[in-house]
Amino acid sequence: MRKVYDIILAHEESKGEDFVRRVEGRGPLFVHVIGTTETAKVPGLSAAGRRPELTDYTPAADAELLLLGSCRCIAGVPATPEGIPTPALITMAALRLADVPALVVNGGAKVRPRAPFIDLGGEAGGDIRSGRAVANVEEVFMMAKVVGESLSKLADYLVVGESVAGGTTTALAVMLAMGVDARGKVSSSMPDNPRELKAKVVEEALRSSKLSFGSLKDEPLEAVARVGDPMMPAFAGLVVGAARRVPVLMAGGTQMGAILAIVRALDGSALDNVAIGTTRWLLSDGTADLRGIVAQVADVPILAADLDFSGSRFEGLRAYERGFVKEGVGAGGAAIAAMAKSGGSISREALLKEVEGLYEDLVLRWR
Repeated sequence: MRKVYDIILAHEESKGEDFVRRVEGRGPLFVHVIGTTETAKVPGLSAAGRRPELTDYTPAADAELLLLGSCRCIAGVPATPEGIPTPALITMAALRLADVPALVVNGGAKVRPRAPFIDLGGEAGGDIRSGRAVANVEEVFMMAKVVGESLSKLADYLVVGESVAGGTTTALAVMLAMGVDARGKVSSSMPDNPRELKAKVVEEALRSSKLSFGSLKDEPLEAVARVGDPMMPAFAGLVVGAARRVPVLMAGGTQMGAILAIVRALDGSALDNVAIGTTRWLLSDGTADLRGIVAQVADVPILAADLDFSGSRFEGLRAYERGFVKEGVGAGGAAIAAMAKSGGSISREALLKEVEGLYEDLVLRWR
């Protein structure tokens, strides 16, 4: 795979290089979408919190970190049960180094950030096994579309990230309902991807909703309402609203496959102005297959920040090289945007140095 700066051209290389060149030296706006789902509380499903019940706080805490530089709704920073810190540290580092502004959009979070955010009127998501996963889906999508249109007039392009614990499981359910074969292809924030547990939860969810593979191929918002999460309609609406005017870098991992499928069904032309931005760790995950998912949906390029924490002074960061966390809070996309804006002067080494400084300030002082 070829690289531009420390950006890997991981899929649709020519389109990926063209995307980088189009945004090179330009000023993005980082938009972070948050939401929560009761699905995340299934024991063993998500590592986005030291205990399942704390997953309600993770998106709000991530948002507070990005906007305020510290968390207000929890002490310290979000971490896995093993103490590995949130990838929001990477996002913070990239945005600070490149002087990129950020906004938070609430798609439907149970715990709201104690920081400014745009509220789309969404509600927190239910357990997908209930068959009633997300309320007000159409309204949230339309509101997000309006916000995306407005934000596209304020920046050269958008980088859209997300934070929703349990999101790869809900993404798997939506993709299967829409006819995207993502079985065994979605990633995990844990080294040991609980694929069998995810498959079991999704099978139960589809059965409860009386859905089969591809039965909602042309009804994306219905798929989200039944088995998705509240981040999805907000994220998709932002993409559709903004991509008509400016490029959009969808910052995330395998969950982006669900967003692509939703956008394709609602306004496929938007995908002509879209790329996915992730991390090398996500691409290296042998238990997942982002390329295989995306190839089923659209000819959209995948870019990956070639981050390397193997030489870090801190074990909590070196753990990223062993398969912990991998992606989230738009980390890969934010890093790519920083590299592109700086013409490569913000390198993976510069990012690691900044992340280590944040780790010292925000993680070690709480121990």
